Amino acid sequence: MSVPVSIGLLWGASTHQGARRRLNEDSYLAGGSVFFVADGMGGHDAGEVASAAAVEALAPLRESAVVHEDDVRCRVATAHDAVRAIETAPGRGAGTTLSGLVLTDQGGEPYWLVVNVGDSRTYRSTNGVLEQVSVDHSEVQELVDAGRITADQAATHPRRHVVTRALGAPDDPEPDFWFLPVHAGDRMLVCSDGLTVELGDRRIAEVLLMEADPQRAADRLVAEALEAGGRDNITVIVVGATGLTDDLESTAPRDGRAAHDDDDDTVPRRSPWKGAWT
Repeated sequence: MSVPVSIGLLWGASTHQGARRRLNEDSYLAGGSVFFVADGMGGHDAGEVASAAAVEALAPLRESAVVHEDDVRCRVATAHDAVRAIETAPGRGAGTTLSGLVLTDQGGEPYWLVVNVGDSRTYRSTNGVLEQVSVDHSEVQELVDAGRITADQAATHPRRHVVTRALGAPDDPEPDFWFLPVHAGDRMLVCSDGLTVELGDRRIAEVLLMEADPQRAADRLVAEALEAGGRDNITVIVVGATGLTDDLESTAPRDGRAAHDDDDDTVPRRSPWKGAWT
């Protein structure tokens, strides 16, 4: 059984190179039932190409109104292979984070399938309450999880931009997948870390609550991140489901999220990456 066709999606997307960058290494894919942000690593000859290659590999998913998990897993693996195949200058390597979501179903009920590799993020906003769905694959997140630093300390930690998983790494990454039931009033946010290093979750939640139009919300978030410093590339996608009724939205609890499987630029951690990036 598939998700009822009467469920529609409204979305807006915005991207900017930032106030201090000469090029934009972010790429995004938005359309149909598919929404992803990729934040490239490695500079003009690698990062920019890597993020573009990743979203190009995922683009065929837009052909389906309801995307299935196996198709997503296959396309993410294809994206990883495409990034790893990029030829770069000696001593450099191509890599990219990836975060986003697709509309899918579970037992005939509508669900978001959230996917994440790296430290770009996917959030859900409900009635002004913002929840980070994805978990950062980063050194500082590991330190937070281990109780060695606080979340506030992580925001300014000198290793805060070092990721532990990315597409294009020598070893195959392990993407995280989550299924979230679709409910009326939910808004999904996908972004690169250029947004979250400048704006806290509280301000992001306020903007999503104030701006009903997804495109206006995306544009405003990017603009405010620029005003706050714009130290990195900034990319934002805002998505909401429309046409939901009691008969169409998922009957699962709103908090029924479960893991299905378990410098200012983003850089990979050296040990598993064999020093490929600087």
